Amino acid sequence: MIMDPQYQQAWQNFGVERATRQNTAIREALAAAGRPLSPAEVLDEARRHVAALGLATVYRNLKALVDAGEIQVVTLPGEAPRYEPARREHHHHFRCDVCQRVFDVHQCPGDLAGLAPPGFSVSRHEITLYGRCSDCQPAANARTRKTPAAAPAKARPHGHSH
Repeated sequence: MIMDPQYQQAWQNFGVERATRQNTAIREALAAAGRPLSPAEVLDEARRHVAALGLATVYRNLKALVDAGEIQVVTLPGEAPRYEPARREHHHHFRCDVCQRVFDVHQCPGDLAGLAPPGFSVSRHEITLYGRCSDCQPAANARTRKTPAAAPAKARPHGHSH
């Protein structure tokens, strides 16, 4: 894996002395996922490039990336933290009850200040939706039976993007 000099300089600007194959694989795993990842998911993805990568190295690099402001922690109530690239745009999350993966939800209901008790002020909000992701939707009975040749197959709805 060859490091682009600008990428190397950006990494050094964040206070990391040098970009190693391990932290490059971790950063690329987070960037490519398109959704928040748990440390175990980061490890699985990063091991595609660095087979000998260990979980302790993942945790050390995640902490360094959070401290550098390059990634942010996604905290869901009662769950271990997940990580995603730091972003400026406001978004929410969807957690699949079956596979426990978390996805970004880019839609927002908007101003929720009216939900606060009288006299309270809302400074921010976080919404987590729970359900089944498109991969974990149970197959409808009709989908398990063969459909007539003349009938077009129904596309699976994409129930979320996280």
